[in-house]
Amino acid sequence: MEAASLKILFFDVGGILLTNGWGHESRKEASKKFGLDYNEVNELHNFIFNVYEIGSISLDEYLDTVIFNHPRDFVREDFKEFIYSQSVELPNMLAWLKEWKKDCGFRIISVNNEGKELNDYRVKKFKLHECFDAFVSSCEVKMRKPDPGIWQLAMGIAQASPQQCVYFDDRIMFVNTAQKLGIRSFQHVDFETTKQILEDLKKENGVR
Repeated sequence: MEAASLKILFFDVGGILLTNGWGHESRKEASKKFGLDYNEVNELHNFIFNVYEIGSISLDEYLDTVIFNHPRDFVREDFKEFIYSQSVELPNMLAWLKEWKKDCGFRIISVNNEGKELNDYRVKKFKLHECFDAFVSSCEVKMRKPDPGIWQLAMGIAQASPQQCVYFDDRIMFVNTAQKLGIRSFQHVDFETTKQILEDLKKENGVR
């Protein structure tokens, strides 16, 4: 690959920059806090969450199926507030990437699986526009990883070939899918490792 041809960095969000929006740890925590049957919640969640993540149903419709399928002694708004509170910035990476982006010479695009309300909240709350030039989010494009189509769409939006792109994700399955499309891909394991890879890419691309 010609170093000079590198131009796009694709990044996942949950597990790299922020905690996952509504992962199994959060659902366990919610079950304790709100007195829910975790196994039932999890089973229903697994049936329908993909439908929420591709934007086919709203957060309220997801909650109607998974949580408010029984009378509850708590209100919907309190539960939603709890969901939003689960999004927390992970140490170092986001602040560093916002700074690094200013003179890195790359465009950076998010490729992430997220339901619309959570996605909108996270972009606004954590000022992700300071980090990303564009968002290819499952809820907006009606596809979710590991569908190869989501990376193909991202490359189309960026007008870039696979050889011009690099992808970062904390999940090895998604790293492998992107690699099969010819995108050089890295599994994010910690801040220092990813930071070093990014610095090396910058040098490789002729930016000092």
